[in-house]
Amino acid sequence: MCPGEPGRGSVAGMEQRSLGSAPFTVSAVGLGCNNFGREGTVTETQNGTSAVLHAALDAGVTFLDTADLYGGDWGVSETLMGIALRGHRDEAVLATKFGFTEVATPLDPLGAKGSRAYVRAACEASLQRLQTDRIDLFQQHQPDPSTPIEETVGALHELVGEGKIRSFGVSQFTAEQLVAADAAAASAGAPGIASSQDELSLIARGVEGDGRYATAGRIGAGFLPFFPLANGLFTGKFTRTDMPEDSRIARIRPQIAQNADWDAMEAFQSLCEEWGVTMLEATFGWFLARPGVSSVIAGATKPEQVEANAAAGQWRPSPEQVDAIDALFPA
Repeated sequence: MCPGEPGRGSVAGMEQRSLGSAPFTVSAVGLGCNNFGREGTVTETQNGTSAVLHAALDAGVTFLDTADLYGGDWGVSETLMGIALRGHRDEAVLATKFGFTEVATPLDPLGAKGSRAYVRAACEASLQRLQTDRIDLFQQHQPDPSTPIEETVGALHELVGEGKIRSFGVSQFTAEQLVAADAAAASAGAPGIASSQDELSLIARGVEGDGRYATAGRIGAGFLPFFPLANGLFTGKFTRTDMPEDSRIARIRPQIAQNADWDAMEAFQSLCEEWGVTMLEATFGWFLARPGVSSVIAGATKPEQVEANAAAGQWRPSPEQVDAIDALFPA
């Protein structure tokens, strides 16, 4: 039995969770693969990518989330993963995305990024780069305003029927667009939208205010938060005055640390010390205590980072501890 099959227990101690209507489960801690192939990281190389991916599988982090645009150049993350997964494909639950509307792609001559022709071509290209015969979760990266959602969902439902994908989901859809996509799935005879992927962290809680998080739960889609650690801010490695020089925040997004509410961060650290856990454990625990969250997708560029994430995902807070964290970082 492969990871993610219904009825499977934990892998290396990792909890398995349902993902909406998908016919498989996912590891509670996932691996965001947007750093694979990224210039200036250890995972820019094949060896670096393979080391992180294999460490993830060894730690029970079997849910791998990538996209066709990840890696700096088109398709690089998927290509590196395809090589790294040789001999390991059945150990992983593989998710990828198509249709990011804000960048040009080699498939643009086929039409709009939500069109049937584009969706089918994107799937074939991802299958080839990933060196696999099926994608477990195929997600529309952004809404395509120029294509009726019925056409997009219809194409995705076709791909399920052909065995090329096992389920489909969406990312960065508004609450209204989620409802429309779910209705289109029902009209097509599909089980439903398996996932809704959006940014959510203790300092980025907009999906709670605009209804996306609640709507995902109402239509039965598993919620997949991206940037859950706020680019590393909640790893516990940052302070009011210091940040790791090799961190993504220091290299690319220093404003995240500069604009952080350090009074709240320091109060959070004090709570963690009182509870006898790390900030990383408390952050993963906060996510995994929330209804509807299927997997917490965190990126990594080193094996020890993904191993630390997997270990941190074992802790669960009490309702009172969740309330204490919410009080510091209100929605």
